[in-house]
Amino acid sequence: MATLYEDAVAQIKKAYPYVTLTDGTKKIIEVPKEMLFANLAVKRDDNSTEVLPAWRVHHSNALGPCKGGIRFHPDVCEEEVKSLGLWMTFKCAVMGLPYGGGKGGVKFDPKKYSQREMEAVSRAYVRAMADFVGPDKDVPAPDVYTNSTIMAWMLDEYNTIKRGSFPAFITGKPEGAGGSKGRGVATALGGFYVFQDAVKALGLGEKLTVAVQGFGNAGMHMAKYLHEAGHTIIAVSDSHGGIYNKDGLNIPKLMDIKKQDKPVKDSREKTITNEELLTLQCDVLVPAALENQITVKNAANIKAKLVLELANGPTTLEADEMLNKKGVTVIPDILANAGGVTVSYFEWVQNRMGYYWSEQEVFEKLKVKMAESFSQVHQAGKQHKISMRTAAYVVALERLKAAIESK
Repeated sequence: MATLYEDAVAQIKKAYPYVTLTDGTKKIIEVPKEMLFANLAVKRDDNSTEVLPAWRVHHSNALGPCKGGIRFHPDVCEEEVKSLGLWMTFKCAVMGLPYGGGKGGVKFDPKKYSQREMEAVSRAYVRAMADFVGPDKDVPAPDVYTNSTIMAWMLDEYNTIKRGSFPAFITGKPEGAGGSKGRGVATALGGFYVFQDAVKALGLGEKLTVAVQGFGNAGMHMAKYLHEAGHTIIAVSDSHGGIYNKDGLNIPKLMDIKKQDKPVKDSREKTITNEELLTLQCDVLVPAALENQITVKNAANIKAKLVLELANGPTTLEADEMLNKKGVTVIPDILANAGGVTVSYFEWVQNRMGYYWSEQEVFEKLKVKMAESFSQVHQAGKQHKISMRTAAYVVALERLKAAIESK
């Protein structure tokens, strides 16, 4: 069975026939440039010490400084971080951002740590990685179970180590610490802009039924935008399971429940599993949780006409091929969820200029960026008669080729 990273490379290779690349360029693209591993010694509230494995990978800096989130999760491993770093390279390239791909993570369960302990982990991570990151080298951001508060702790630690003020070191910060307006909803809003363009291009209609797997920040706000646009959200889920109502769920009510840190099942709607949600009868499926959710085991039962990947790597290579043969359009993660990294780029630009934009300016610039990228990918797909995923890799490879082969 192929590893997650081997699957990621195999997806890239499907685009090779449509781009003229040297063997050397292929070799550079297929492996991470470098990676740093560290064991973080963290003192717990009971005075015991835990040692937590931590990683930071630089997949590529061909287009600019590496860019990618930091996740805190018990399943973090080298394989996952390498794969996510590779996807970030292609996400930045398909969006035309002057970044390469990076990613980081710490292997532990943040639900079992106090706020003080979380701060200790965050600061320990920066101390371990301080010489491996920086505004011109590698710019981290939030990811699974990290947020703007954690980014602020990390920025403070970096500023202390480097003896200065370096807001462009990290993105996804609170506005008071140099964060950009609109960053909190950027992934969902970017996905919504792509959704609107895809619906028009595919002629799917105006009022659609949608199932959203994952009701965290991205999935919750995506459901909100879709609901406000008049679409019917028939199912949502979180790590505790899902809920279903064929007539549509009350999204504002569910958002209130989540803001109280309660599971969506507390809404008293009909309960379903995360697996059942994926195969519901609906027009659009939005996987917004973790990777490897759509597999050979359930792909044949996917009934949606459009899959919009708001999560990173939610569809395996074999499942993607099955969906393509079935005529299901998949908007790949490197395009669908690129709103987050795009507004992170806007934040980095604002930090470096010392000049900040209004929320309306941020959203307008984001809409233009997402529309341009969707159009380029859609055109590449039509030109070569290939899937949207392969087309996205073709667009990204053209940009990476230009950067790598000019050196």
